[in-house]
Amino acid sequence: MQLLANIAVAIVALLHLLFLVLEMFLWTKPLGRRVFGLSKELADASASLAANQGLYNGFLAAGLIWGLCAGNFAIKMFFLGCVIVAGIFGALTAKRSILFVQALPGAVAALLVYLAR
Repeated sequence: MQLLANIAVAIVALLHLLFLVLEMFLWTKPLGRRVFGLSKELADASASLAANQGLYNGFLAAGLIWGLCAGNFAIKMFFLGCVIVAGIFGALTAKRSILFVQALPGAVAALLVYLAR
């Protein structure tokens, strides 16, 4: 069970590294605009905001990786909690699909970490 929980945490961390890359480096590029459904004008106008958001996703990934490396239940649960809250907030304020792309994987990982304790 511990292995499955750690794999789930690693997947959530990898998702947040992907979000970092998309938001910090690809936001104004064709791939980033396609993923987020943005016009060139909107992507250009919001690039600095997206980069800031990407940085925060990087911090979430770093925390999850730290929890995995330390094998620490509390660190993993804290950062998974942050992921879940951010996903719910994003779903309520930006795009509903964030609930399924961010919050749901975080919740599944948190449940598995809790059960593996």
